[in-house]
Amino acid sequence: MNDTYHLHSWGDDGNTPVLLLHGFTGHGGSWAAAGQAFAAEGFRALAPDLLGHGRSPHPRASSRYKMRRAADDLAGLLAGVTEETVHLLGYSMGGRLALYFALAFPGRVKTLTLASASPGLASAAERAERRGWDNALADHIEKDGVEAFVDYWEALPMWKSQRQNLSEEQRAQLRAQRLKNRPSGLANSLRGMGTGAQPGLHAKLPSLAAPTLLLAGAEDGKFVRVNQRMADSVPNARLVVFPATGHAIHLERPTAFARAVLSFWHSAARSPTVA
Repeated sequence: MNDTYHLHSWGDDGNTPVLLLHGFTGHGGSWAAAGQAFAAEGFRALAPDLLGHGRSPHPRASSRYKMRRAADDLAGLLAGVTEETVHLLGYSMGGRLALYFALAFPGRVKTLTLASASPGLASAAERAERRGWDNALADHIEKDGVEAFVDYWEALPMWKSQRQNLSEEQRAQLRAQRLKNRPSGLANSLRGMGTGAQPGLHAKLPSLAAPTLLLAGAEDGKFVRVNQRMADSVPNARLVVFPATGHAIHLERPTAFARAVLSFWHSAARSPTVA
């Protein structure tokens, strides 16, 4: 691992480790409520700021952000923290990375939880079209700055449910956190690890060995459909859809989210098939 990631953690060193990966524009600290809930149940939650986000480095080369490099980074980070297999949980962009990591490093993953995530885009044409959109947005961030981008980002329909499910104070805190990001970090994250740059993982889903929990919000129709298809392809997967909830399940329904994840982990621990 060439760059030192900033790491947030909750829980005691000797507890069962869980690795939490945040979404685009987020940071490891956005897992605070979940991390504290997991720590209270005897887990040690580890949440890095991914490259280009929070207090982690923001390299100038977009190739540094590619999925393979990011997965190698996580393997190196875990090697320095624990020899145990981990419960791996990723949200949105972090979910795409978590899925890639679980396929690339199956020996490090005890269970996999994907929240509002996808295996990428299936066809080369879809990926090329999305890369064009991602690259244009990256250029916009660098040209007009983070505040203008956050104005655009927060107006997207996928966040509509947050106006009902988050308080005004919570939305203000979320906006303030997004504004702390650096233009080059967000732009290169899009170029290197955006949905268009990610290799499609659909064909590899049947080989996924870890018990898998798929989570989606009922108001996030696109990702409900994506996760229904993933549930049909992953051998040991189950899908939970949260009613009256959008994309950011862990923020909109923190108690129900933590309860579902903890139930899954405890159930997996009782299974003789889980390392």
